[in-house]
Amino acid sequence: MGIIAIAIDGPAGAGKSTIAKLVAKKLGVLYVDTGAMYRAITLEIADKGIDLSDISSIEDLLDNTEIVFDGERMFTNGTDVSDKIRSAKVNELVSPVSAIPEIRKRLVKMQRNIALEKSVVMDGRDIGTNVLKDADIKIYLTASPDERARRRCREMAEKGVDVRFDDVRDGILNRDRIDSGRKTNPLRKADDAFEIDTTDLSVEEVADRVLSIIKARC
Repeated sequence: MGIIAIAIDGPAGAGKSTIAKLVAKKLGVLYVDTGAMYRAITLEIADKGIDLSDISSIEDLLDNTEIVFDGERMFTNGTDVSDKIRSAKVNELVSPVSAIPEIRKRLVKMQRNIALEKSVVMDGRDIGTNVLKDADIKIYLTASPDERARRRCREMAEKGVDVRFDDVRDGILNRDRIDSGRKTNPLRKADDAFEIDTTDLSVEEVADRVLSIIKARC
């Protein structure tokens, strides 16, 4: 098998990262969490107190920020930020940060370069429609808002964070509105993507469906 690119898109809480990690592991290829890349930049912006309207400072930050994946860990300028990028502070800022065109342009270039060098499973919100338009396989995962909120609540509970279901659900719906309504590469299903509703499926069932699609096409 030569270099292949698999794009997995979908809204928050649909299971993209979980499925992408599992599929990449089963295929023995690199998993690229593009959402984590945006979170890494968001963390840098928050830590440095940069105003989101200060594009010049944001561009300087981008020029001086190196993002590296090492297995399931992410490093920014040599520092492991895998846990910090999941903080409440980053959760609040990541959508508006991700909507800044200068940031999206720079990170998309990084993501495309990775896919040119090795086989990848890449997940995000505009992979099949923008980042990897010519991906060999495109998957769009979705699930009901309630199920996505339940999953996020379970994730937070496992980390010892107490959250209210209604607050999490409202946050997910707000993220949907921002991601789908942004001017630059909004969240949408690619015309040639396979859609899978994960609401009533287990992780293994979803992964098996994705792997079946890949096997049939590649």
